[in-house]
Amino acid sequence: MHKILIIDDEPDIRDILRYTLEKEGFEVVEAENGVQGLAQVVKHTPDLIVLDVMMPGMDGIEVCEEIRAMKDVNHPLILMLTARVEDYSQISAFDAGADDYVTKPVKPKVIASRIQALLRRKTSEVNVVETTGALQINRDQYQVVLKGVPLQLPRKEFELLALLASKPGFVFERDFIMEKVWGSEVVVGDRTIDVHVRKLREKIGDNFIKTVIGVGYKYQEQK
Repeated sequence: MHKILIIDDEPDIRDILRYTLEKEGFEVVEAENGVQGLAQVVKHTPDLIVLDVMMPGMDGIEVCEEIRAMKDVNHPLILMLTARVEDYSQISAFDAGADDYVTKPVKPKVIASRIQALLRRKTSEVNVVETTGALQINRDQYQVVLKGVPLQLPRKEFELLALLASKPGFVFERDFIMEKVWGSEVVVGDRTIDVHVRKLREKIGDNFIKTVIGVGYKYQEQK
């Protein structure tokens, strides 16, 4: 049984999501704010978190960043909820480490479907260590080791890097990258890939990901 944590300051939303998800066979725990949510993550180690962005005090972006920075927690999937639909808000969510993004008003069946899809995708992933020269990519721990130094990347940055490194020298077109990393149901801005590539380069350097102008990106370790 998968465990789902709902972090939302609106009791009505928590109630309707709990009802729907428990009917789907999930174990559900709740938190009404970000601080309480972080405590529940440590206590219950959920498989997936439904996280509201617009909360008083600590907002969902901050909570997501805190969760991704935790060292002793197996990185849970994070599905973010918000009433905001601007591209920059979606990019902020993914930059913080979110795996998916749903706008309000809440449609419980849609959210349940998204959760099932995320869990299926995670289950199907092959947990192996790929060695690509100076980089080691551990799919089980979502960890990258650069010249012996471990790096914890947000999930989307990790998936983007792992995809590119899976075929060194192969040029991945932007639409293909978007489909494989973000999925066809997630609508994000045109600059989302560029933002994630920039953040990867800040962490691993400029010697691994090459831009192919007008096409996409490729992994090519430069000497």
